[in-house]
Amino acid sequence: MLAFTIIWIGQVISLLGTAMTGFALTIWAWQITGQATALALVGFFTFAPTLLVTPFAGALVDRWNRKFVMMISDLAAIVSTTVVFLLFWTGNLQIWHLYLTGAFSGAFGAFQFPAYSAAVTTMVSKEQYGRASGMLSTAQFASNIFAPVMAAIFLGIIGIAGILAIDMFTFLIAIGALLAVHVPQPAITQEGQKSKGSLWKESVYGFRYIRERPSLLALLLVFFCVNLVAPFAFTLLSPMLLARTGNDAAALGIVQSAIGIGGLVGGVVLSIWGGPKRKIHGILGGLILVTLGMMLIGLGRSPLIWVLIAFFMIFFVPIINGSSQAIWQTKVAPDVQGRVFAARGMIAQIGAPVAMLLAGPLADQVFEPAMTLGGSWVPIFGWLVGSGPGAGMALMFVISGALGMLVGFGGYAIPIVRNVEDILADHVIEVEPSDRREPEDFPDKSDS
Repeated sequence: MLAFTIIWIGQVISLLGTAMTGFALTIWAWQITGQATALALVGFFTFAPTLLVTPFAGALVDRWNRKFVMMISDLAAIVSTTVVFLLFWTGNLQIWHLYLTGAFSGAFGAFQFPAYSAAVTTMVSKEQYGRASGMLSTAQFASNIFAPVMAAIFLGIIGIAGILAIDMFTFLIAIGALLAVHVPQPAITQEGQKSKGSLWKESVYGFRYIRERPSLLALLLVFFCVNLVAPFAFTLLSPMLLARTGNDAAALGIVQSAIGIGGLVGGVVLSIWGGPKRKIHGILGGLILVTLGMMLIGLGRSPLIWVLIAFFMIFFVPIINGSSQAIWQTKVAPDVQGRVFAARGMIAQIGAPVAMLLAGPLADQVFEPAMTLGGSWVPIFGWLVGSGPGAGMALMFVISGALGMLVGFGGYAIPIVRNVEDILADHVIEVEPSDRREPEDFPDKSDS
C-alpha cells in the first residue's frame, strides 16, 4: 500500500498539471473559434486513437514490465505537451495542432488504464480494490478542483506557455514516483498460459474472454450504452456554460471546480467506505443518479444551480467506477488483466468518439439554431431550457440524461447484469506465488 501511495501522489501532481493545461487550452480554443465543434474535435482526436491502439496495448501490458509501460505513457505525454509549448511560444499554434498532439498522446494513453489497473491488482489485496480505486478517483477529481482556479490565476501571470511548462514538470514528478517503487508482476495462471501466442492472438484474447462470459459482456454493454449517450452532453459542457454566461471564464472555472469537489468527496468516501457490498448497486444506482444530474444541468439557468448539480452528479462517478473496477479485478486473473481490461475499455467506450464527433456539429448546426430566439423548437422545448445562446446544447443535456437513466433502469431488469457477482467466481491463483515469470522489459523483436 505504501508503494501504491507513492505512485498515487505522483499521479495527483501530474493530473493537476494536465487539468491546468486542458482548462487553459479550452479557453484559448473557444476564443479563437467560438464553435463547439472545434472543442469536440479535440476530444475526438485524443480519444479515437486510444481505442484503436487499446487491444495491442493490453497485450503488451501483459508481456512487458508494467512499471515500464506506465513510464512510457507519461513520457509520451511530456513529448506532446512540449510540442504544444514550442508552437505556442513561437506564435504558430493552431487548433489543428491540438488534434495531432492529442492523437499522439491518446495513442500512448491507451496503455495507461490497463497498466495501472493491472498493477493495482498485484499491489493491494482484494479487500482494498475499492479503496484503491477511490484513491485514484480522488487524484483525478482533486485536480479538477484546483486546476481551474490555479489556471485562471496563472493565465494572468505566466500565460499559457507557463502553464504548459508546469505541466511538463509534473509529468517528470510522476515518472520519478514510478522509479522509486517496485511494482510486482503477477504469477502465471493456467488461463494466462493458455492465452500465450502471437501479438495478434494475445490482442484478441481479451475480447474472446469477455464473449465467453455473458454476464461480464452484458455489464459492459450497459457502460457502452451510457458512454454512447453521455458524450453528447459532457463534450458540450464548456461551450454550453460559456455560451449561457457570455464567455464568463470565471463561471466555467467555478462549475469545473464543483465537479472536482464532487468527485473528490466521492473518491474519499469510497476510499474510506470501500463501496457497497453488492457492487452492482454502486454501478446501476450510481448511473441513474449521474444521468439524472445530466438532465438537471441542462434544465439549470444559473451558475449556482450548475454548481450544486455538478457536485451532486459527479459525487457518484467514483462509486460507479470503483464498483465496476472491483468486480473486474476480482473476477479476472491478474496475469491476463492487461488484455481483458484493454478489451473492456474498448467495448465500453467505442461509441464515445462517435458521439464526440457528432456532438459539435449537432449543436452548431441543429440544436443551437433551433433554440435561438424565434427558433423552430422554442415553442416545444423553450419552457424546459429557455432560448438563446446555449439553449440548444442544454436540450442535448436533457435528452442524453433521460436516455442514460433508461439504461440504468434497464440494467436492473436484466438478470445476468443484476446478478453478475453471483454468476462468476472470483479468480484463484493456480500456481505457487514463488513460480513467477521474469517480465520482459522490452518487446519481443519478432512481434514488434
